[in-house]
This record gives sequence, C-alpha cells and structure tokens, in this order.
Amino acid sequence: MDRVSDVTVAVESTVDALVSVLESAGLGHGPTVPPAQLRVLAIVAGNQHTNMSRLAEALEVVPSSASRLCDRLEATGLLRRVPDPRDRREVRLLLTPAARRLLDELRERRRQALGEVLGRMSADDRQELVRSLRAFAVAAAGDDKTEDESLRTA
Repeated sequence: MDRVSDVTVAVESTVDALVSVLESAGLGHGPTVPPAQLRVLAIVAGNQHTNMSRLAEALEVVPSSASRLCDRLEATGLLRRVPDPRDRREVRLLLTPAARRLLDELRERRRQALGEVLGRMSADDRQELVRSLRAFAVAAAGDDKTEDESLRTA
C-alpha cells in the first residue's frame, strides 16, 4: 500500500471509524447538544477572549448565524454574554460551569471510547500508530523537519 491514493483511502476510512467512535461516545448521556453548538462551546473554551465576530469567523458563518447559536446555548444555560471590560461595545462569550462540566464529561467519554478501541490493539500496533500520527501531524503542519528532528525539539 505504497501508492498515495491507497493510503488516502485507508486514512479516510480510518477517519470515518474514528469519527464514529467519538460520536457514539457522545450519545445517550445527559442533554443532547447538537454538533454545531458543541463546536461553539469548544471554540469559546479554547479562547477566553472570544467575541461574536471571532466566533463567526472561526465557524465560517455570518455573525447573525453565530448569534442564533449563542441564543440557543444561552437559553439552555451553557453560555453567557457579558460586556468586554476592555471595550464595552464588544460582547465576550463565556462558558457557564454547566458547559465546562458537559465538555469535561464528553472529553472523558471520548477518551474511554478511544481507550477501549486502542486496548484491542497490540502494544506494537499502538506504538506504530503514535509514530504515524506524529509524522502525519508534522506533514500537515507543512514543517520541513523530519519526524525525528521534530520529536527531538519537542
């Protein structure tokens, strides 16, 4: 399987399996939050200075669409909009404690689901997977370093 097209098909199939494992980990527990709203929560969690325009840009949607997503999250008690102390014309988006718990629980369920799958692999296969994922990450970043050089500087 040295042809790039064969590897591409294998990676795509693996990504589909990975997405399936991650999605199934999020089902059946607690309140159901649609994927678009979960994405908003993840973006806000990753940047404490998120405002509506930054959110819309990150989601690649118009600000009114981002605002409607925030309306829904605010109505369910997962998001708060507060004036930005640095610029009162801006509105900062903040996660509520309930949203943080939801994201923590989801992350833990996903890790457990991944752990179950990885546990069915041999130790050598897991080690090879980590090596391959690191090499992929280096290539995806467009870094000119080889994997070994990148790992030595990490």
